[in-house]
Amino acid sequence: MTTAEITGRSEGALRTLRRGLRMMPEFRRGLPATFGLALVATAGRVVVPIAVQQVIDRGLAAPGGPDMDFVRTTVALCAVVVVITGFAVFRMNVRLFRTTETALAGLRTRAFRHVHDLSVLHQQGQRRGSLVSRVTSDVDQLSTFMQWGGVLGVVSLGQLIVATVVMFVYSWQLTLLVLACFVPLAFAVRFFARKLATVYGVVRERVGDVLAAVSEAVVGASTVRAYGVRERTAARLDAAIDRHYRAQVEAQKTTAAVFVSGELVASFANAAVIVVGVLLGLAGDITPGTLIAFLFLVSLFVAPVQTASEVLNEAQNAVAGFRRVLDVLDTEPDVRDPAADGAAARDLPDGPLGVRFEGVGFRYAPDARPALSGVDLELVPRRRVAIVGETGSGKTTFAKLVTRLMDPTEGRLLLGSPAAGWVPLDEVAFASLRRRVVMVPQDGYLFDASVAANVRYGRPGLTDAEVTEAFTDLGLGDWLAGLPAGVDTPVGQRGESLSAGERQLVAIARAYVGDPDLLVLDEATSAVDPATERRLTAALDRLTSGRTTLTIAHRLSTAERADEVLVVDEGRVVQRGSHADLVDVEGPYARLHASWRRSSSGQTEPVG
Repeated sequence: MTTAEITGRSEGALRTLRRGLRMMPEFRRGLPATFGLALVATAGRVVVPIAVQQVIDRGLAAPGGPDMDFVRTTVALCAVVVVITGFAVFRMNVRLFRTTETALAGLRTRAFRHVHDLSVLHQQGQRRGSLVSRVTSDVDQLSTFMQWGGVLGVVSLGQLIVATVVMFVYSWQLTLLVLACFVPLAFAVRFFARKLATVYGVVRERVGDVLAAVSEAVVGASTVRAYGVRERTAARLDAAIDRHYRAQVEAQKTTAAVFVSGELVASFANAAVIVVGVLLGLAGDITPGTLIAFLFLVSLFVAPVQTASEVLNEAQNAVAGFRRVLDVLDTEPDVRDPAADGAAARDLPDGPLGVRFEGVGFRYAPDARPALSGVDLELVPRRRVAIVGETGSGKTTFAKLVTRLMDPTEGRLLLGSPAAGWVPLDEVAFASLRRRVVMVPQDGYLFDASVAANVRYGRPGLTDAEVTEAFTDLGLGDWLAGLPAGVDTPVGQRGESLSAGERQLVAIARAYVGDPDLLVLDEATSAVDPATERRLTAALDRLTSGRTTLTIAHRLSTAERADEVLVVDEGRVVQRGSHADLVDVEGPYARLHASWRRSSSGQTEPVG
């Protein structure tokens, strides 16, 4: 994303913060007490300048000679106030840290859940690292600012206000002089704030790019090594890191300009106060103690201004991250759970489930060619249906629409049966849909846990004995017994400790324990060894027995065993019937089958 695009979509920092705070009620609830402690802390800081003025004017320079009792009493009171101030600062920090982490934990959870509410189509359109960075590093950047910059900002603001009030009490002339010195800085900070908003927006985008490049390189490490493209992959990562480096340098240049401006103005203000203060002292308009105390107060006034560059730096970085998090939360899910919207969500009817397509069409983008077009058909319950076709014909789109990972752009889908009635898929509560309809995807994704833990994703609460029984029911007991630790065998990240075929076996067991009424199988395209192939075939036969099964077939041997075959070509169903009906009829299916027979040499080959 370019700088111009980031600038064009940016909203004001204050508006972003207001929107963000509305999403973090935990943080808002903790603010009043935190601000109260901040006022105590800042009020305590001005006690030292006041004590200095009193000690000099009424103690050491008293008309009748030094009053040491007054000096000792004042110093003792000052020490007590300093201790109270320190305790207030400690309590303020603890409250702010606790409140911030509670609020950001809620924000991170909300963002994570919202990402999962978005359709597969939307997620596939985003770089993985970008989505990950929005839920992790962008929220972490908010944590850094709200804990460090937030403390500094709250204390500095209170210190600025209290110091200004006391300065006016001591000398309105010197106070106006100090304020006049800082007027130009206010305009400069306003200018730099706009620039920082832009450059830090770029920085946060570049962080996402780096995470995406690293994630891609790590996940695809075996492919990188296999094809000897390490240098090319490293060059892509280096380019992403270099873009991030350049964005950070640009941001730090702007931050440095703010810091230098503050230093120059602060030095000029101190010099002006000394010169004018001495002149007022010579004229008898100000006492020595008041002038010295005023210089202390100027330091208290200047300190927040000098740290403003650091706070502004962190604030703009945090706001940029906040915008990216809000961008995710602002994205309306295009596949919504009707139950979550408070609508009259429906449950699927009892009994076996069939599928009805009524004029269904789908496009992955408004200007893209249809992935599916004009699909009108009804699939009978408890039959095994295979969908075949060339690569890119629209087979996998069928699976995603039936399981409602995406919604059709034309027409509608219904689940049910002629006897029990049909229910529009977009009116079915997700809880009912996920309980009755299960999909086994191509890759058979496994989490970094044991075999048993992965199977329990299909039905939480299963005992190890029940998991073992599921494998036995599927005819996989011997395979499970051959694993190093049986059901407790760790599968590794993404299941990489197992072969592709073995990952499919675990995925099949996971679907089996869910006991679905409608099963959608997106068959794996990868070749497996003959022994695993036999296990897969036997397990699938047992899994699909008595269930409505829709199989996205990449091997025509799967179609041969199906009760019915749908042939998809360029997004349309062009043939329908059993294998025996279609194989001897001139058409796409016969050509696919003949091609498979020619290429087959003892092992089933994928066809699409």
